[in-house]
Amino acid sequence: MKEGNISNMIMLSLSKITQSKVFRNNTGMGWQGLSKQTPSGDRLIVDPRPLHAGLCVGSSDLIGWTPVVVTPDMVGKTVGIFTAVEVKKSNGRASKSQLNFIDRVKMDGGIAGIATNESEAVNMVQNMINKND
Repeated sequence: MKEGNISNMIMLSLSKITQSKVFRNNTGMGWQGLSKQTPSGDRLIVDPRPLHAGLCVGSSDLIGWTPVVVTPDMVGKTVGIFTAVEVKKSNGRASKSQLNFIDRVKMDGGIAGIATNESEAVNMVQNMINKND
């Protein structure tokens, strides 16, 4: 199965089961500027400048939040906990920068991890919420 299909299934499952709101975070770099067509039909970018997309190098494929009810001693309000899911095929491996991003999110109290299917993603979110109960 393609990673994009796994991502879509994870997004749906997290939304239904954990009420997490996660969105695709595409990272990369392209060029922008004034576009002109050449006589041969090609497109030429005049005065090009780089356009960087996504949060940062290593940021997870799915980014969003998970609603959590804060304990009564904290006024009993619901807050959104930053949630990051790195989606991989079953044989995929996370890069060093992806693992670093996941570690930083977790160190700062967010929910983060790697998932190869929707049940792994749901379990990750539920386990981290229950750990904080």
